[in-house]
Amino acid sequence: MLINWHDPDHVYLVCGKTDLRKGIDGLAMVIAENYGLELYDNSLFLFCGSRNDRFKGLLWDGEGFILLYKRFENGHLSWPRHSSEAKELSA
Repeated sequence: MLINWHDPDHVYLVCGKTDLRKGIDGLAMVIAENYGLELYDNSLFLFCGSRNDRFKGLLWDGEGFILLYKRFENGHLSWPRHSSEAKELSA
């Protein structure tokens, strides 16, 4: 399986806190039930939990979902906390 990281048509930040104990199915349900966005249209969804030194990503690669996990050893993210929206990033 090869992944082209420059390929997603859309990248969404899921604002606020997400329970990062959720796996692929749980994160997919968050997107489908709360935001009504299409999971299968080449989009990358990024989630942050209560700690801002780690995040998860969910990406459909045409055959299945890829679950990404990143933890920063030095530093942290500045994540929008006070919104219940999924905001699309632009170039």
